[in-house]
Amino acid sequence: MFHDDTALWGLPDPERQPGFYDAVPTKRALAFVVDLIVTTLIAAMIVPFTAFTGIFFFPFLVAVVGFAYRVVTLTNGSATLGMRLMGIEFRTSKGERFDLGMALLHTGLFTVWCTMGLPQVISVVLMLTTGRKQGLSDLIMGSAAINRPSDY
Repeated sequence: MFHDDTALWGLPDPERQPGFYDAVPTKRALAFVVDLIVTTLIAAMIVPFTAFTGIFFFPFLVAVVGFAYRVVTLTNGSATLGMRLMGIEFRTSKGERFDLGMALLHTGLFTVWCTMGLPQVISVVLMLTTGRKQGLSDLIMGSAAINRPSDY
């Protein structure tokens, strides 16, 4: 289920290159807040197009918009707008940026963890305690959020 650490050969080594992981959990938390604001604003702009019935299912609307937003932004730059603002991005175990499949999988897992609660708490604890600052989804997928390299 979890990727073996030796399979993460494409990610920067946290002991030899700790700068890639400096403050990543804090940046991820701040990016989450920015992304929640963006998705809430987008959902609010959609409400008039639902003849204002969207008000009655607004949390669901925000969740659907958030899912689409995350998949699109992760596919197109391996980072959400909030992550870009914070200077971080996701990389696969091979060190590559996310493609559509990885974005869908990561977003799907993130959505499940958020709806269940406890896995999201476990994910935050993992981000604060693992060498590569990986959450539960990252450990399962072999991915990691890193500080964006300066050559991009």
